[in-house]
Amino acid sequence: MKIACYCQHVLGIGHFHRSLEICRALAEDHDTVMILGGPEVPLPKTAVRFLKLPGLQMDKEFRHLLPCQAGSELEKIKLERKRQLFAFFTDFQPDIFLVELYPFGRKAFAFELDPILNGIGAGSLPPCLRLCSLRDILVEKKDKQKYEERVLHILNTSFEGLLIHSDPAFIPLETSFERTDAITVPLHYTGFISPPANNPRRGIDIRQELELRADDKLIVASIGGGSVGAELLHATADAAALVDAKESISVHLFTGPYSDPELQDELAKRGNDRITIHDFCANFPDWLQGADLSISMAGYNTCMNLLTAGVPALLYPFGQNREQRLRVSSFLATAPFALLEPVDLAPARLAKKIEKMLHLPKQKSKANLNGAISTAQLIGAPHAWTSKDQS
Repeated sequence: MKIACYCQHVLGIGHFHRSLEICRALAEDHDTVMILGGPEVPLPKTAVRFLKLPGLQMDKEFRHLLPCQAGSELEKIKLERKRQLFAFFTDFQPDIFLVELYPFGRKAFAFELDPILNGIGAGSLPPCLRLCSLRDILVEKKDKQKYEERVLHILNTSFEGLLIHSDPAFIPLETSFERTDAITVPLHYTGFISPPANNPRRGIDIRQELELRADDKLIVASIGGGSVGAELLHATADAAALVDAKESISVHLFTGPYSDPELQDELAKRGNDRITIHDFCANFPDWLQGADLSISMAGYNTCMNLLTAGVPALLYPFGQNREQRLRVSSFLATAPFALLEPVDLAPARLAKKIEKMLHLPKQKSKANLNGAISTAQLIGAPHAWTSKDQS
């Protein structure tokens, strides 16, 4: 089959990496093209092919679209993106169109998605199965009733199915979308999307490269793409100096591809012999495999990587919406996680929390983390989209 996967990231890189993991699983058996249109992100060598649209992103208040390239005209970019999408669908003629998040989010991109979805439905574009790819938790809306009515109308009329990348035993869709019972297209839970920990040796290799002894404690602190969360790295750097001197700790701070360039210099001024500073790295899950403690934001991908590694974690949720806090709360009873509040970033307070978490054992998660493989299997099973039976 030929599969087109649309993914538009606008702030961090979580949406990109989750969709990429799905596309990698699909590309093992299918001709898969990933359609991108956000800020620049490094593209790996993979069987997945990429279509890069002219870049658009949201402003810091999440109110308006902006060109990624300074000086570009928004309306011209929107017209060019629509042209390229129509040309792609006319030429490639996919059997499956997998749309990440829309219509549950990315309303600002309806200008290019609705014409494609409606064109497929009306027959002006070649026919294909239209599926929505959805993460575990949705961001809250001011007018919930109006929002859910709009989502249901588009989903039930312009899609043939919904894939929810969650484990309902932990986070059912009803947690953040009350009208789930009004969805009339087939929906399936895939499990969470996480790269498999196929080779535990990689964590051991990281520790050996760092020349750590068995009793040395590796602490990894990160902020995902780096657009937000700098205060967490500053707090970790300050707290590291206050952790009990009897603890042999090696603290590694990871900024991100979208961090302010000055962040690494600012962190270096706080540094000591316990701290090393890195930019974002491609093998970050390997670091978690080798770590004794993670300190991070609570985005989808980070939490799934933590569950896969089983590593204890101090998690600082993004405060602009409920998503990350809900996610952490859903795992507190079954994973070695602890929630960080803004008050906990005081250096002495954070140092005490680090000391408390350092000696917790790793813990295998009970959650279903095989979402990418399950997604590929469901997409390749036509009977999955012929009835309303949920799974």
